Amino acid sequence: MTTLLWQALRDTAQLEAGREPALASFLHNTVLRHAALPEAISFLLADKLGCQALPALCLQEVFAEAFAADPGIAIAMARDIEAIQTRDPVCQSQLHALLFYKGFHALSAWRVAHWLWQQQRRALAYFLQNRISVLFAVDIHPAATIGSGVLLDHATGIVIGETASVGDDVSILQDVTLGGTGKETGDRHPKIGPGVLIGPGSKILGNIRVGRCAQIAAGSVILKPVPDCAVMAGVPAVQIGQTDCGTPALEMRQTLD
Repeated sequence: MTTLLWQALRDTAQLEAGREPALASFLHNTVLRHAALPEAISFLLADKLGCQALPALCLQEVFAEAFAADPGIAIAMARDIEAIQTRDPVCQSQLHALLFYKGFHALSAWRVAHWLWQQQRRALAYFLQNRISVLFAVDIHPAATIGSGVLLDHATGIVIGETASVGDDVSILQDVTLGGTGKETGDRHPKIGPGVLIGPGSKILGNIRVGRCAQIAAGSVILKPVPDCAVMAGVPAVQIGQTDCGTPALEMRQTLD
């Protein structure tokens, strides 16, 4: 999957460089001079997240180490790119998803922070969490668990807590919180099933399960468990129906008809 995607990205970059000479150098540095997708993403993210405390070259080595140690990260990132292209009508190509979508950048960098957390390198994981929050306005704790094929649409204002989990093929829009309900410790954050669509401004609070293929309407506040395929709306939210499109996260249909 990643090999085919990488070839498609390179082909598109070549075309874009010919169409827009002003971006030729940028496309060469971010895509064309690299041998594989993980290498390109390592360079792209390090260039964005590097700072005086941890320069881009050092950070690039951290990303490369994570991708080499866990090939599953690259597979997840490839599925994330596919999710953007197939679900966001604004996205014109997989290349644009890779280069220009900060939701993808934030999620990819978080995947490295999560790997660092699992390796007990927690100070560096927190450092990355902070840089991701400052640069992309997305705050995901390194200990959270997130599947693949995940879309953070627009991404600004997304907060995901320490013990939260997000399944495969989930779509999360801007200003969403997966948080706790107070100062309690331990397992205290939501568990989002696969295929769920979470609308903009929604808050899901507490150690509760949101069932597979549920739809959370914009601005809703979820405080109780959500059944599979339920449509939830309101403050506090109540079930107002059942989803009729199989996987709402893939359809991205946010109407309540």
